[in-house]
Amino acid sequence: MNSAEIKKLEDLYTANTYARYDVVLESGHGARVKDPEGREYIDFTTGIGVNSLGYCEPGWVRAVQNQAGKVQHLSNLFYSEPGAKAAEKLVSLTGMSSVFFANSGAEANEGAIKAARKYSFMNFGDIDRYRIVTLEGSFHGRTMATITATGQSSFHKYFTPFLQGFDYAGINDLDSLKKTVSDKTCAIMIEFVQGEGGVVELEKEFVFGIAKLCEEMDILLIADEVQTGIGRTGKFMAYDHFGVKPDIVTVAKGIGGGLPIGCVIFGEKAKDALGPGDHGSTYGGNPVVCAGADYVLSKFMDGGSFLEEVSAKGDYFREKLMKIPGVNGVSGIGLMIGIDIGEKDAKTVCAEAIKRGLLVLTAKSKIRLLPPLNIEKNDIDEGLAILADSIGAV
Repeated sequence: MNSAEIKKLEDLYTANTYARYDVVLESGHGARVKDPEGREYIDFTTGIGVNSLGYCEPGWVRAVQNQAGKVQHLSNLFYSEPGAKAAEKLVSLTGMSSVFFANSGAEANEGAIKAARKYSFMNFGDIDRYRIVTLEGSFHGRTMATITATGQSSFHKYFTPFLQGFDYAGINDLDSLKKTVSDKTCAIMIEFVQGEGGVVELEKEFVFGIAKLCEEMDILLIADEVQTGIGRTGKFMAYDHFGVKPDIVTVAKGIGGGLPIGCVIFGEKAKDALGPGDHGSTYGGNPVVCAGADYVLSKFMDGGSFLEEVSAKGDYFREKLMKIPGVNGVSGIGLMIGIDIGEKDAKTVCAEAIKRGLLVLTAKSKIRLLPPLNIEKNDIDEGLAILADSIGAV
């Protein structure tokens, strides 16, 4: 089918829930992807951070294909090798204790919310100690619990009534946080870099203040690493930049390399919060998906050289971006990049870049980049040249 035929078919038969760009994508390799007519695009989006090793990385493809040829699914009533191996690597790389597999970031955050409330009840016996504090500007998912946890009113329209038990504190405002936390708080959930909120980093002193408060009040610290984790910031987890250790960590997106997966990773304090019957997921731990995740995780078992390359590429991006006329500043860490283009409209620049053969994202008023972690230098240079022309044309 050609692009026009595919767009017509989708418009007729799929729900109108996405404001899509007028582009059909069909095949890709590395940081480049083509439409059905053969036009090539450089991709600085990786499916919003999902294709962490780019398109169709050969080793990842073999791992997925090999497992699909053995068995495609087993329920969680049985053991399987791919999930066990992926969980072992996650625990080894994080120093945490155990892993629960789900299918998405929102589901991982749902699991973390349930675990925090169960932990609180187990340890305090107070049925009213269930409140969770998140930050203004945060984004934690689109289920009813995670959209309530999200600290952005724009995501709250139309869907009331919301679930009880979520409070919001100002970002990088420790006084606001302390006023929001109460004796009914069981957890504080944060993104160390807010992606959908505009690629905004938390300040280290603010993070230290959160960690200290959690320790003093026996409140669980939940790190939402759905977008920031699995090497995206040049460390395996974004919290590694801040010198704190969360009690629960959620990951998704990049860990699967392109397949749907979410994980709740439990530290020592919270590892026994959920027991048999407390939580589950039919597709969670799917062996094909876990085979892909295990391959992605194997890239980080090299003593740190892969992460050093990610960090160096992030520095290179920033150096080049700050030389582009119209770029006022760059936020984010590693290969999670926000570009301040002043009064220019980010969505207009994004559309212009697509016309010229570059795929980029937006986050609030910024251009957002989430390129493959293994992107080649020539793809960076060519893509940034297109971005410079696109900013200049708007």
